[in-house]
Formats: sequence, C-alpha cells, structure tokens
Amino acid sequence: MKRWTFDRRAMVTLGLAALLGACSVIPKAPERAGPVAPTPSAEPTQSLPTDETRHRIALLVPMSGRNGPVGQSIANATTMALLDTNAGNLRITTYDTAKGPEAAARQAIAEGNKLILGPLLGSNIPSVTAPARAADVPVISFSNDTGAAGPDVFIMGHIPEQSITRTVQYARSQGAQNFAIIAPDGEYGSRAEDAVRRAVAAYGGEVVWTERFARGNTSIVSAAERLKAHGGYDTVLVADGARLAAQAAGVLNPGGAMTTRLLGTELWSGEGSVTRASALTGAWFSAVSDDRYKRFTDSYEARFGSQPYRIATLGYDAVLLTLRVARDWRPGRDFPAGALRSEDGFLGLDGAFRFGRNGLVERAFEVREVRDGAVVVVENAPSRF
Repeated sequence: MKRWTFDRRAMVTLGLAALLGACSVIPKAPERAGPVAPTPSAEPTQSLPTDETRHRIALLVPMSGRNGPVGQSIANATTMALLDTNAGNLRITTYDTAKGPEAAARQAIAEGNKLILGPLLGSNIPSVTAPARAADVPVISFSNDTGAAGPDVFIMGHIPEQSITRTVQYARSQGAQNFAIIAPDGEYGSRAEDAVRRAVAAYGGEVVWTERFARGNTSIVSAAERLKAHGGYDTVLVADGARLAAQAAGVLNPGGAMTTRLLGTELWSGEGSVTRASALTGAWFSAVSDDRYKRFTDSYEARFGSQPYRIATLGYDAVLLTLRVARDWRPGRDFPAGALRSEDGFLGLDGAFRFGRNGLVERAFEVREVRDGAVVVVENAPSRF
C-alpha cells in the first residue's frame, strides 16, 4: 500500500476540472497555483506556414482574463508533451477563447487545423462545435460537461460521478449495505446523489436516506444531525470538500469512533485538511493516480518556474493521445475521430482512459483511505481496460 502526505501548493484540486464545466458544479472557488510562466514556444495565430509533413492542431483555451492562468498552464503542458516526445509531426497553435470562443474556433478552422483541443469551459462548447462540426473537425474538450458529448465532441475532463461510482463499488466489496447521502444544494449535489443511486443499483445495497444542505459549517452539521436521528445506514457519502466533510464527520463519528464508514469524493484529492480531522479516519474516496504527477510537476517547474494547475495534465495527455492516433493519420486529411474510441484506450499522466461511443471519457481510479494522518491507496487503479 502506498502512503503519502500532501504538498498543498503543488496539489491544486481536481475539483477545478469540474468547476470549469457547463456550470460551477463544484462548491469550491478555484485556487491559484502561483504565477504561471508563458510557454516559450507558443505558435502565432497569423500567417501560419504551409505544412506538408505536420498535423495542424488547435488549442482553444483562455489565455487572458480570469481563467487565463489556467489556460496558460494547459498550453505549457502541451508544449512539454511535444518536447518530451520529440513530436516533430504536430503543429499546435493556441487560440484565446477569452476573446470569443466562436471566433477562435473559426480562425482555427480557417487556418487549416484538423483537430481542436479544448475549450476549457463547458459554456464555450456550443460556440466551438457549431463551426467545427460544419468543417468536420472533432473537438476534445477539457470540460466535464457530460451533456455536451457527442459523436464529434469528446469530453476529457474528470467526471465526478465516476469517482463516486468507483468508491461505492469498493465499499460494496467491503460489506457496505445501507447507504446515506449528505449533499449540497445545486448541480454538484444532484449529480453526486444520482451517482450514488446508480452505483448502488449496479452493485447492490440500498440508499436509505438523503440530506441536502446549503453550504456552510452550520448547515452541514444540521444535515448530519438530521441524518443521525434518522439512522438505518452503515455508510455515508459526504459530497463536499474535506473541510466541510470533517464537520459532518464530527457528528457521525464523534471522537473518531468510526461507527459509520464515510465516503468522500474526488474533491478530497490533494486536500491537506483530509488528514487533520480524526473523524475522517477510515474514510474512503477515489481519484486518478498521482504516480506520474509528481514527476510532471517537477519537470514543469524546471521549465517554467512555477507549479502547474492540476488540470494541466489534460493538455499533456491530449497531445499523447493525438500522437497515438497520428500514427495512421496523413497530414492534411481529416482527423480519424473513430480512433479515439479504441476499446484499449490510452495511457497518460492521469492513468488509463478511453472514450465511449457517447464521447464521454472513462477513467481508471484508485481507492484511497484516510489513515493515521496520511492517505493510503487501498486498491490500485487498473493499468488498462
């Protein structure tokens, strides 16, 4: 089993990926990873030379405005991937969606790009896909807006429901039977509750009760007290970050008694506070493996002088999967989108992943347990599908 503690500066939460979906579905503000240095090899967006041996790929991310640092971090990661793989057959050109996602997409298509990586924001997807679809240019978005997926729109962002499903599956294998849910009001809470119900329907057990709350310590404590008064459960999923989850855990497991098995979500990944509350001892949650992430952050910092946003790995992995497909892709021809649906999937910094026929990414998650002031991996992520 693997054990570690957290460097909070490096581990910007995976929840940012969901925050940047169609709606702000993660109940947490985005965090800065520090100033992000610009990529030294950004391609110009004017007067591109004619390419006969290289594939033209467009990267559509915000390079200015509020989300500019996030987009810059993704752009830097794509540059890293090109350098690390010595990929001389790809030309990646960055277009700033903060100045208008549809205009960025139209310019990218006019300049001969055959694949779009991005956008980052789920709200930008319709504006990008309209011109892209007309030109038969597929889109691989970094959002987790599951409703935007389609035959030519691939959603690559981390999907919270998949983490919850993995955790429920593991809990069932360990004997969990009666599940309860504490979830915030809003879209994230609804998605979390639906994920638990679908997972229990698939793997067995029963959902006996749900409590919702408005975000805030007093509200979640009240929800936990109502749930405790109801009873009838052995396992409770708390669909919020570790700090608020610890408030609920204090009611359900006073003094770290572990009378109730607690489940968390992907929001706990990288949260230092998850190990500081005794009431969270024994809790399980799932996330993508960080085995390759530390090496990535070290290399990123050496090149750019700053820490990346956690979501930057999506940019790196998007280049890796493009290179994989490019083995059988002739420059100047349409991108073979069907190759993205390979059942074997792809391997990236965040582990194994693949796209379903519906365009949604499927990821391999590991299960972690809070134990003795640290987090331990209790079941590894599968290395392949």
